[in-house]
Amino acid sequence: MTVELLEGKTAIITGAGSGMGKAAAKLFAAQGANVVIADLNKDAADQTAEEIDQVGQVLVVQTDVGDDQSVQNLVGEALTKFDHADVLINCAGVPQFFTPIEEMSISEWDKIMSVNTKSIFLTTRHLVPYMKRKQQGSIINIASIAGIRARPGLNAYCASKGAAIMLTKALALELAPYKIRVNAINPGPAETPMLGKFLPGDEQKVEEDKNKIFLDSVPLGTLIQPEDIAQAALYLASDLAKAVTGEIMNVDGGRGV
Repeated sequence: MTVELLEGKTAIITGAGSGMGKAAAKLFAAQGANVVIADLNKDAADQTAEEIDQVGQVLVVQTDVGDDQSVQNLVGEALTKFDHADVLINCAGVPQFFTPIEEMSISEWDKIMSVNTKSIFLTTRHLVPYMKRKQQGSIINIASIAGIRARPGLNAYCASKGAAIMLTKALALELAPYKIRVNAINPGPAETPMLGKFLPGDEQKVEEDKNKIFLDSVPLGTLIQPEDIAQAALYLASDLAKAVTGEIMNVDGGRGV
């Protein structure tokens, strides 16, 4: 007998147009959840939806996760369509090109902080009142091993992910009385379109440097796959983790040890 761990649940997933968010959307739908695919790139979000076969189980909402009104609209559309939202995965994120601090522009700093950190504040702010009324919910923030293991030239990125980790812990304590669980996942270097955007050079050089800089830093010897993060999120979203909150789960091949 097939067990669907998320049967009857609705999950809002930001950044679901590609990478880890896309993998989570597909896995969660396969596990019985209604899935709200939120992404700034509408074409990418639509493509994710097309790869999920379940009719009536998917909603696409073009969303700027750093904009309060856009996030409010996302939550409103999700609740209108499915009448409930049980899981929130904050997966939207942007990388940082290796940049010395004195060369980091204010606009780039603000963009990284907005997408990687402010977005968690906005989505939680708008969804938590509903979860409090229901006295249940699971919020999963995709942070990064860079939030606890810094790298030179990734000043804004490391700061944004470190903030996401501490925000996760603070919210876990704040929302525990309402039976709302808040956890984070720290991916290690992952085989996603974002990884190459951390590095300078042409395509060939980027591929060479991915091995030298990222792959060689992973004790298990492989880059993390988007599906690895999706499976960790599935556990945290499901009742299997009903006693887990405030956890920062490294899915990094040993990079954070």
